[in-house]
Amino acid sequence: MKKTVNNLRELGFHWVTRDPFLFCAHHYDHYPRGNDKQGPDASLAGRNIGQDFTIKDGWRMYHGEQVPGFPEHPHRGFETVTIVLEGFVDHSDSHGAAGRYGDGDVQWMTAGSGMQHSEMFPCVHKDRPNTLHLFQVWLNLPARNKFVDPHYTMLWAEDIPVRLEKDDQGREISIRIIAGDLHGDSALKPAPNSWAADPASHVAIWIITLAPGAVWKLPEAPADAERTLYCYEGSSLTADGTEIPVNRSFEAAADKSILLKNGNKECRILLLQGKPINEPVAQYGPFVMNTNDEINQAISDYQATQFGGWPWPTREPIHSADAVRFARYADGKTEKRS
Repeated sequence: MKKTVNNLRELGFHWVTRDPFLFCAHHYDHYPRGNDKQGPDASLAGRNIGQDFTIKDGWRMYHGEQVPGFPEHPHRGFETVTIVLEGFVDHSDSHGAAGRYGDGDVQWMTAGSGMQHSEMFPCVHKDRPNTLHLFQVWLNLPARNKFVDPHYTMLWAEDIPVRLEKDDQGREISIRIIAGDLHGDSALKPAPNSWAADPASHVAIWIITLAPGAVWKLPEAPADAERTLYCYEGSSLTADGTEIPVNRSFEAAADKSILLKNGNKECRILLLQGKPINEPVAQYGPFVMNTNDEINQAISDYQATQFGGWPWPTREPIHSADAVRFARYADGKTEKRS
């Protein structure tokens, strides 16, 4: 009998994904309180500023110089889905759009034909630590959509559907539905040109939380989908009888229901599911195309046009310390949340 659970892998910073996903980065940084520039109120001595990817004192600066994060950089040919569990991200891009989101918000950004953006992690609290916990999922675009206009959509935390269930013993299970649907509960709309925008792609992005000892059956999905689960918090888990230690991923048969039994601590799992695009992938850093010639063209186009240029006075722009969660789009439309 074919196993329903396969390919256990230990989780690191970059998580292995399967088509239509490209990878998932897991950021978990315990920043100290912020200074007047919304950077960490701590010495940066001993850090490789500009390339600080080594955990020191519980946090990293990444490519940031004063504020942690990822200053101005280009993308073409795919999407980023940034799921912020805790902390904040300041977005700015080459089309003049900007925003601050976090504490459960999700940004769905289609790079399409090409854009520059920055993603900074401001330490907004000066009186307490600034923990940042997020996933950034790279979702591929099919060839027909590689050159669509860049776009981003905000899925605000309070609008994202959460399905609540209980097992036979009354233990709670919650499923936060970022993409896809579950038993009639459907996610908010993704970006319009996304692979996830077509229901036939069966894309699902869920965060599953199991109470201690909870038992839950992951329902079957269409047979042409691939799904991977990432157990990133808890103590232990079994999936159809296979032991899954914490900080492991595993592949689950899509056309079978999978019985999940949690251990003695609350468990959190990220699920990524989708029908493969099944096209060649050529990748060079921030460019994801179908051929090497298209990669060379992306590099040439970026050198010639800067994908619209950079309208901000610094490579790592941030918003005011007292800014509420907001999104300002390229067409001037603005959304604000408390």
